[in-house]
Amino acid sequence: MLSNKRKLIIPLLATALVLLLTAVQLRRQGRLWWCSCGHILFWSSDAWGSETSQHLFDPYTFTHVLHGMIFYGLLSPIAKRFAFRWRFWLAITIEAIWEVIENTNTVIQRYRETTAALGYQGDSVINSLGDIIACAVGVWLARQLGLRRSAIAFVLVEAVLLITIRDSLLFNIVMLLYPIEALKAWQTGH
Repeated sequence: MLSNKRKLIIPLLATALVLLLTAVQLRRQGRLWWCSCGHILFWSSDAWGSETSQHLFDPYTFTHVLHGMIFYGLLSPIAKRFAFRWRFWLAITIEAIWEVIENTNTVIQRYRETTAALGYQGDSVINSLGDIIACAVGVWLARQLGLRRSAIAFVLVEAVLLITIRDSLLFNIVMLLYPIEALKAWQTGH
């Protein structure tokens, strides 16, 4: 039988390995470690500026918190046999895979063509790691809040994002899968 300490350390090491492998893969894909502007910020507030997705956190970080909430909700009934620490690891792994896919040239080009992110150049490695941390926060929040309060929090975050940056997780998904010109025009203020 594994000791309690070992039960915690193994998933933590597995999570650290996922983060390391993600960073390596993103660099192999040509992603910069951090903003080409030469400085690293904890937060970049301009959702439409050239430094979005280049620093640790930005307004889109909140969409990754929502990813974590969704993953927790989906994994709880599917993987309920697994301890929370392993469901947490699985959610982080799924988010890391998304970060790698999101930063392929094909998806970056799709964002440029179909969303309001016209000059999007992909995430820096530090931003992708920040997005994974945000996902982890979302998993933890969903566990603390429960289903009903998580759903309320999800709707509130979506509403605040729509009001403040004219974008959200759901809008992003819609625009990637089925672009709507009127929505793109609203997002860009035209």
